Amino acid sequence: MKAYLEPQEVDLLEANALGYDARARRQEPCLMYQLLIRLLFRLGARISEVLGIGVDDIDFQNRRITIERLKVRIKLTCADCGTRLSRTARFCPGCGAVVEKAVKEAAEHRRQRTLPIDEKTLEMLWEYINHPESPVRANGKRLFSMSRGQAWRIVKEAAERARLGSLVNPETGEVRGISPHRLRDAHAVRAVKIDDSGDGMRLLQEMLGHESIETTMRYRKVAGQELEEWYDRLWKE
Repeated sequence: MKAYLEPQEVDLLEANALGYDARARRQEPCLMYQLLIRLLFRLGARISEVLGIGVDDIDFQNRRITIERLKVRIKLTCADCGTRLSRTARFCPGCGAVVEKAVKEAAEHRRQRTLPIDEKTLEMLWEYINHPESPVRANGKRLFSMSRGQAWRIVKEAAERARLGSLVNPETGEVRGISPHRLRDAHAVRAVKIDDSGDGMRLLQEMLGHESIETTMRYRKVAGQELEEWYDRLWKE
């Protein structure tokens, strides 16, 4: 069983992104759904990031898209003196009191990154945004007016129509269906297969928005599955 999607399989997903056409009374290719799949793959972005893209985030002249990620972090502090605590602290480093109850504070961190995008995708975006009946006009200039659950369903149904099988997690062996995050994985693995140099991995880290290069480096292991498959073919009886 495969661990990741190949580019031609993503093309199949996109081709099978259908929506119901009330006029034709049948399912037809849906540009909005195709763009959802295409942006997940071409940007290697998280589903929350793609769903947050607005018209003003797209720089058509310079071929760039700015995406924003909202991350909520929980900070633990001592209930007596307010000193910052680690998750495993038993005594407060500030006042020395036994930590029986820590105060949780949620802090929002917004991070932006500006990513390049290819010409074909920009052409599709231009057509989508400027269509007389574009949903963008009703979305408050947001490209997609849908929940994460709806986005997952669009990808899942396209995979079923394309008859793409499940994937296996190369680290745990867990079998999983095709979802938006598998498109992010496909982007990363393709990048590693083309350029796994130090500079290549650093640029991929920037593209994916990883805080640590160690998170990015795990895709090297996924891409390395090719060696095992090649070896098995050599000695197959």
